[in-house]
Amino acid sequence: MTIGRLHSIETFGAVDGPGIRTIFFLQGCPARCLYCHNPDTWKPSGGREITVNEVLDTAKRSVPYYGKEGGVTFSGGEPMMQGEFVLEAMRLLKKNNIKTVIDTSATYIDEYTEDIIDEAQMLLLDIKHSDPEEFTKMCGCSQDKLLEMIELINDCGTPVWVRQVIVPGINDTEENIKALAEFINKSLDNVYKVELLGYHTMALNKYEKLGMKYKLDGVKAMDKKKLAKLQKTLNEYLEQ
Repeated sequence: MTIGRLHSIETFGAVDGPGIRTIFFLQGCPARCLYCHNPDTWKPSGGREITVNEVLDTAKRSVPYYGKEGGVTFSGGEPMMQGEFVLEAMRLLKKNNIKTVIDTSATYIDEYTEDIIDEAQMLLLDIKHSDPEEFTKMCGCSQDKLLEMIELINDCGTPVWVRQVIVPGINDTEENIKALAEFINKSLDNVYKVELLGYHTMALNKYEKLGMKYKLDGVKAMDKKKLAKLQKTLNEYLEQ
């Protein structure tokens, strides 16, 4: 049995995929995003061990609440870094009629990635930035993996829920939103939803406790009214 490394579990989640979900936040991430709110998930060796049977046992407790669309979401960190464990857990959950969603930044690909995409109910795809250079500035790694993963997603026909964090002064202009819409319309075949998420500063205390420098110190949280306006603009561009 493959052993995974777990950061934490959230039950009755309502924002990490369709319906009510149990979210398993796994350890390990190759990206170093400027606004990361879980830097304690970066190290693959962090957290604690977890088995696929524990995933199933935990997930089954909330089965009455999942309905037709809910289930389990694997997040992180970057869950693709624990591909063998995630795939084994997904297949066990499927045998028990529990659907799975993968929340990925598309910054890691290995021999398990395509099978994970094919097994998934849906992918939550976090597109850091549509521009390759800005993408690298945003998360410290190349956009190449994202483009490669999009090809795999299209080949598998898996539905995609696109999300992008909007940070004041970085990607909060109408030009940025138009570029994102063009990127999505050009590259993705099966888009379920596109959602803009407002940057927040709730991770500041966590960085202080970890003795880490927060790269966006001084940047204010995204204004909710402006975010709503940008979301409306994005929806209009996506329909063109």
